Amino acid sequence: MDVVAAPQKHTVVRRGPLRLLLSILRLGGIGVNARFWVSIGLLSAILIFGLLGPALLGKRDPLRIVGGLYDPPSSKVWLGTDNFGRDVFTQLMYGTRTSLTIGLIAGAIATGIGVAIGTLAGFRGGMVEEALMGFTNVVITIPSIVILILLSIAVQSRSILAMGLIIGITSWPWTARAVRAQTASLRAREHLDIARLSGAGTLSLILWDIIPYMFSYIFMAFVLQFASGILQEAALSLLGLGPSNTISLGIMLHWSLLWEAVRTGAWWAFFPPTLFLTVIAFALLLLQSSLDEIFNPRLRRK
Repeated sequence: MDVVAAPQKHTVVRRGPLRLLLSILRLGGIGVNARFWVSIGLLSAILIFGLLGPALLGKRDPLRIVGGLYDPPSSKVWLGTDNFGRDVFTQLMYGTRTSLTIGLIAGAIATGIGVAIGTLAGFRGGMVEEALMGFTNVVITIPSIVILILLSIAVQSRSILAMGLIIGITSWPWTARAVRAQTASLRAREHLDIARLSGAGTLSLILWDIIPYMFSYIFMAFVLQFASGILQEAALSLLGLGPSNTISLGIMLHWSLLWEAVRTGAWWAFFPPTLFLTVIAFALLLLQSSLDEIFNPRLRRK
């Protein structure tokens, strides 16, 4: 009598994003990547200064007047005063925190929208892909700074959250296009066919079988969006369209330029925020570059 083997069920092993990221970091050999640790060191110093600094020094109002116009640095005011007589050192701490918060919100929103549109377009293909990518291309053709200015003018109360939202919803198209290309390359892989046989739907496939394999790529996109959000906030603030009733690195530059700090030689009013913006952007770009080397085996071999 012939014995017919029972059909075997396909088992799909799915890895969570955190476990996948940790395994990739271990395989990438972070210990030998000096650029990674340099960027982490710079970002850690900035975060400690901006987030823990205000708490360690107690509640200080960065908008409180403590001296005269452009008082030079002294034992009382370590970085002097600005055009209104406010403590530049205190403003630098609170301004760093504000800029980092806006960049974080904008980066998360831009990355989230870009990943959602890019994965759906790349996975479904056909008319869905054409419609989503067509809309994305239209948004790309419009200069983002124009949209940012119009939205900032339209919003009467520009809070930190509102600024992050405005920047985030105008910065996603490039992430969407990059993620779509990555998703399209993963769509025909064998593990997706096995997952389909197990009864997984579109949303489940995207969340558990597409995104985990792109997690390193998505994280690098977020790092770039984070840096872009901070710089775009600074650009808007230079135009006088920054967050209201608070201080940021861009707002500090706005007032220093408006009150001719450069011409009068009051370097303490414009140099510290310029230096911090430069260091933050440099550290984030260095982090993205080092992660690219860690996650890309071909770059590691070189």
